[in-house]
Amino acid sequence: MNRKLFYEAIRKPLFGIKKMKQTQVDGMEALLNATDHLTDLRHQAYILATAYHETAKTMQPIEEYGKGKGYDYGRMIKRNRNPYAFPDKLYYGRGLVQLTWYENYEYMGRKLGIDLLNHPELALQMDVSCRIIVTGMTRGMFTGVKLETYFNDDRDDWEQARKIVNGMDCAEKIAGYARIFHRALTE
Repeated sequence: MNRKLFYEAIRKPLFGIKKMKQTQVDGMEALLNATDHLTDLRHQAYILATAYHETAKTMQPIEEYGKGKGYDYGRMIKRNRNPYAFPDKLYYGRGLVQLTWYENYEYMGRKLGIDLLNHPELALQMDVSCRIIVTGMTRGMFTGVKLETYFNDDRDDWEQARKIVNGMDCAEKIAGYARIFHRALTE
C-alpha cells in the first residue's frame, strides 16, 4: 500500500484539514501495522473506521468522556446487575474500541494474556488497544459477531457491521467512514 496516497485520500474527507496531527498519523500507523495481516481490506477499513469513531477522530486509545457516568458499566456492577467489590475499579470505555463492562475486561484480558481486570488502564496502551480491537472484531469477541459475518464473498454490509461492536449505534455514519478508508486502502 502506498501510505502517501492513503493519507491524501483520507485527510480531507475524514479530518477536514490540510495537515493531520502527528498523533493521528501515529495511531493510524499502529492500526495499519496491527491489521496488515488481514487479507480482506474491508476488514481493515472497518477496524480503522471503528477506531476513528470511538476515539473522536484522535486515533489514540482514550478514556470514555464522562467515564461511564449515567451508564451501569460506570458503576461497580456487573452486566447481570450484581455488584462487585473487587477489584476496586470501574470498567467504563477505554481504548480504540471503548471496551466496557467488568466481564468484557475479564474475558478480553484472559484471551490476550493481560490482566485487564486488575489493570484496566492497560487498554490505553497503543499495542494493547490494537490487540483488543483487532482480536475482538475479527473473532467476534464483543457481541458474538465478527467482521467475516458482514464482509465475505457473499456479503458486503457496511452498516450491519456495526453489530460487531455496539448494536446499530451510529451505523450509517461509521459505514461512511469505513467506505472512505476502504477506498484509500485500495488506491
